[in-house]
Amino acid sequence: MISTQLIIYCINPSCNSPINPMGDSVCATCQTPLVHRYLWATGSSSAKITPGTKVAHRYEVISSQIWLDTQPGLSPDVPEELPTEVIPYLQLYQERLRLPQAYGFVSNLEGDTTDILLLENVPIDETGNIYPTIVEAWEQATAVRQVYWLWQILQLWKPLSELGLSRSLLVPDNLRVQGWCVRLLELYQTPTDKKLSLQNLGECWQFWVSSAKPSVAKGLQDIVQQMCETEVELDDIATQLNNLLLASAAELPLVLKVAGSTDIGPIMAQNEDACYPNALSDLDEPLSHHLSIVCDGIGGHEGGEVASKLAVQSVKLQMRVLLREVTEQAVLVPPELLQEQLEASLRVVNNLISARNNEQKRQGRERMATTIVMALQVPQRVQTSTGWQSNNTHELYLANVGDSRAYWITRNYCQLLTVDDDVATREVRFAKSLYRKALLRSDASALTQGLGTRNSESLRLKVQRFIIEEDGILLLCSDGLSDNNWVEQSWQDYAIPVLAGKLTVEDAVRNWIDLANEKNGRDNTSVVLTYCRVSPEYLVFVTPTLPEEIIEAEIQKQQEEQEKQEELKELEEPISFTESSQALLDLDLDLDLSEEPILSFEIPSSLKRKPKRDKRLPILGRVLTLLVGGTSLGLFAWWQFNPQGFQQMCRQFPQRIQQLCPPEK
Repeated sequence: MISTQLIIYCINPSCNSPINPMGDSVCATCQTPLVHRYLWATGSSSAKITPGTKVAHRYEVISSQIWLDTQPGLSPDVPEELPTEVIPYLQLYQERLRLPQAYGFVSNLEGDTTDILLLENVPIDETGNIYPTIVEAWEQATAVRQVYWLWQILQLWKPLSELGLSRSLLVPDNLRVQGWCVRLLELYQTPTDKKLSLQNLGECWQFWVSSAKPSVAKGLQDIVQQMCETEVELDDIATQLNNLLLASAAELPLVLKVAGSTDIGPIMAQNEDACYPNALSDLDEPLSHHLSIVCDGIGGHEGGEVASKLAVQSVKLQMRVLLREVTEQAVLVPPELLQEQLEASLRVVNNLISARNNEQKRQGRERMATTIVMALQVPQRVQTSTGWQSNNTHELYLANVGDSRAYWITRNYCQLLTVDDDVATREVRFAKSLYRKALLRSDASALTQGLGTRNSESLRLKVQRFIIEEDGILLLCSDGLSDNNWVEQSWQDYAIPVLAGKLTVEDAVRNWIDLANEKNGRDNTSVVLTYCRVSPEYLVFVTPTLPEEIIEAEIQKQQEEQEKQEELKELEEPISFTESSQALLDLDLDLDLSEEPILSFEIPSSLKRKPKRDKRLPILGRVLTLLVGGTSLGLFAWWQFNPQGFQQMCRQFPQRIQQLCPPEK
């Protein structure tokens, strides 16, 4: 689609040399990689501009409404006072995985006073071709992907409705798909005189579900019928759709291969990064197949180094308990509940580091802190269409604070899953600036969030949830690798050999670190790769080697679980707590926090003594008391700062709780 006469200028502002896109992949002057920044030009007037036209001496019209910025190193035009139409794009910046971003404006060629808004991060591939609509891709999609697309749309319904943009989800041509991911071309304002509801969304879905795959067709049709004929609640539809999604995903195999490493780099005096897993011994832990973490410490020697390691160890402890408790539940734990628990866990980590800062009287820039990006694959039992239970729900939860990143990489694309917590992002979220303009600030990359800098109540957390339904690589890394967009520029050379079975995950980790040391050598680097396979033909290649006793124990566990299923009631039963967890909920923890001013979190009210009650508690109203919400969150902090009191408490509980206690010295 790019003509041979087209010239693109180097993205490096200090260079700005012309590059022939047909013959060069890097700038001959400064070796900066060539950037093709395709944009979506909004409005009906932009659709009338003939392909081949050059707009504002800068933008090449590739096809209808698809423009190429030939000078991507220059800041786009932005008016001093931002038009109201652009504000929703800024407010929804946290949803950038699925929504476009405002790039800049250009004057209308026809002399109209209305400028054309240009959008970046749009569903257009690297050659300038727009991704297909859901309608176009629907019949070729797998059953789980069809349900997953609808689930993603439903997740966008609430945030878009709150800003009067729900119409954006009802325009079929506006809904594009990049593999598993639903992406919108632009945002459409809902007319003020028209109120849209789930009924409108259900009517939009009717045509699609009529041709859904047989294994999910009946379930989708029942859901859509409820949306169209009754005033059903959004949460009810979300629950039903989620159950169908997990059941269909569980029909697929899932094998994970994880490897990680951290490197001091060629210049730094000490390594302030930490990651998990990060050694051969780590890989022997069952937890390493479900949890991956990267932390980048802040605060210098004996500061950032301590913070990052403390964060990793604390998260490992909490996630080990969480996974054990989740697998003991007789019903599916809702995504919202798990997201709440992960948020609470990160707040505990924050307060542990903050308490250490207070204890050492660190102030201002002296306070140690750390970024974190973590991924947790949660195995739950789920009833499939064939009637058997499986610990194979394919759920993946992702959380990040700071600028450590997560990417999802397949043979066809590399997707950035996280949003950095930096000044540039803050300016966009507060609708003060467009992103490209915010990047011009001298402090654009300065962090606005980190674990340990302030009280946990000041943290703004978002935990995302994904379904693994295709072969791919989850890459977690510190900014030692991601700086200067080296992941986006080099993923094909470093990830595709792993996906093709020509390179081990361990070797790929080493290669990524070598690249970081070569290109961004002024920092430490941490990389954790999780290689996810759902293709049956590759199961032998990636199945992790487990000790024989673990295999036998797992077989025995499966047999016991099968026997228990005959005694379980219907799936609508409320979640039950283990006796040890319930004991902690009933206990009155009389802690004298006045003697422990370094602890900055409040004991949850769920830990206060309550009258005797049934040990089966309903999900609603018990969000943070689930599982480790009432156990490890308080226990770990208590153990860290009041070990004697912690030991005294431990002796009051059953053997299972005693296993969580460190041995007395």
